[in-house]
Amino acid sequence: MTPVASDAGQWMRQAEQYASLRQWPAAIQAYQQALALRPGDANLHVQLSYVHSLAGHYRLAHQHALAAHAARPSEPAVIRELVARLRTFNQPWAILQTLERLKPLDRMPIPLLLAFATQLSNLNEQEQALALLDEAKRADPLYPPTLVARAQVLVYLGRFAAAEQDLQACLRRAPEIAQAWWLISKLRRQTNEANHVARLQSLLAGNPARPGDVEFLEYALHKELDDLGDHAGAAAALERACEAKRARLVYSSEESRALVDALIRMPAGDATGAGGEAREGGDGAKIPIFIVGMHRSGTTLLEQLLDGHDDIRGVGELYDFTTQMRWATDHHCKGVIDATIVERASGLDWPAVGSGYLQGMQWRLGGERCFTDKLPSNFLNIGFICQALPQARILHMVRDPVEVAFSNLRELFSDANPYSYDQAELAAFHQQYQRLMAHWHQRWPGRILDVSYQRLTRDTEAVLREVCDFCGLQFQPSMLALRERSRGVATASAVQVRGEVHARDVPKWAPYADYLQPFIRTMASAGAADRRGL
Repeated sequence: MTPVASDAGQWMRQAEQYASLRQWPAAIQAYQQALALRPGDANLHVQLSYVHSLAGHYRLAHQHALAAHAARPSEPAVIRELVARLRTFNQPWAILQTLERLKPLDRMPIPLLLAFATQLSNLNEQEQALALLDEAKRADPLYPPTLVARAQVLVYLGRFAAAEQDLQACLRRAPEIAQAWWLISKLRRQTNEANHVARLQSLLAGNPARPGDVEFLEYALHKELDDLGDHAGAAAALERACEAKRARLVYSSEESRALVDALIRMPAGDATGAGGEAREGGDGAKIPIFIVGMHRSGTTLLEQLLDGHDDIRGVGELYDFTTQMRWATDHHCKGVIDATIVERASGLDWPAVGSGYLQGMQWRLGGERCFTDKLPSNFLNIGFICQALPQARILHMVRDPVEVAFSNLRELFSDANPYSYDQAELAAFHQQYQRLMAHWHQRWPGRILDVSYQRLTRDTEAVLREVCDFCGLQFQPSMLALRERSRGVATASAVQVRGEVHARDVPKWAPYADYLQPFIRTMASAGAADRRGL
């Protein structure tokens, strides 16, 4: 029998033990006992928020995060955890209130400045993040974590020369920081006269011990060898990078297929209750333009082009719709969606989901009538978006599968897209994506416009005119002036989309055709099976 704790500290130790065993109900009960002895303890609310999330209780986890915020913690370690929790629940107002309470910036310790900068950057508030990182750099000009974080934000803002200066300073001080090598490799095209290949090979030969270092270094080596035209060496480095990253991930192709099965099986009422054609929102409601598709299919380019329109605000990759679905179903999922959310979605109050989404977006918006939400994996949410937001437009980027596959394989994501490091898994996911998009087109005729990446890069104005017509807008020539964009772009395409639209005569993957055969053969065999009606 578990002994009864006599004070809050003992209850906390018991809660931590239960949590380590993944016994979430017992951990929650122990933390609650500690909270009864220490009412208003911010750290206890933060820990309860964590364990309720792990137990799948979205609303209670959200409630405890806000209770921790209301407790106004002063301990830096608690504040760092709290800010991460508030970002999880998409509460920018609470993050900004906490930051204001701690100002002036020159009184904040560097770890807190970095913590707030990270979350503001995740919210695509890059200028605010940079202000915090500037202060951290002023306090210690050569602190490597500050230099890496600042360089990343500068990349998002398109200030590549300044980013390279920070990374060079970081690597002079701490050459063992693998992430800095990865970032600096991406900033420009490497040449025979100026590259980091020998240094990267030397670091890899030293068998880096920290988790993630091998991936950073191998991806950097792949990029630089590719720049130098050593395609065989680049393919080998990419293979090693993907193997190292995949080994640290948990992913199941069967679960992805089951999720798509569940979405396709949704009763007709769940997908048609709001009507077919898109229609204007009432009372001057903003019109969301969702840009969806596979990652690396051109969604960032399309958003950058649309952002040049006077009546469209580009706001980047957002998880706001997922936040509303988690709240509506009271379920905390990992990723954009899971089977439990699909199961609980039947009978939801869809107008409430839509109004909650728009309300949560309000702080980002200005006077523009439309705004973009370009999280590619929202293609999983299309059935829910159509019900919750009848005024929404949905633009589906379509790109050659092999181009998409190669671009995914050579991109190091964070924890997203776990399917993208193994060619067979990537092919299986792509097939499920195609299957689901075909289903959404059938279920929601007229609600989705396919936008060809190939046509967008070759006949940009004509495609944009079609997109504007679909969105109920007039084409504006300013949409074509990509170089005039100054907004932050916090995606893997942050470097590429700062120039002019570029169409390739020979696809980037062509020299890697042999390396990509596992993906190509799998896609070809699936296509043959489809043609046979299997």
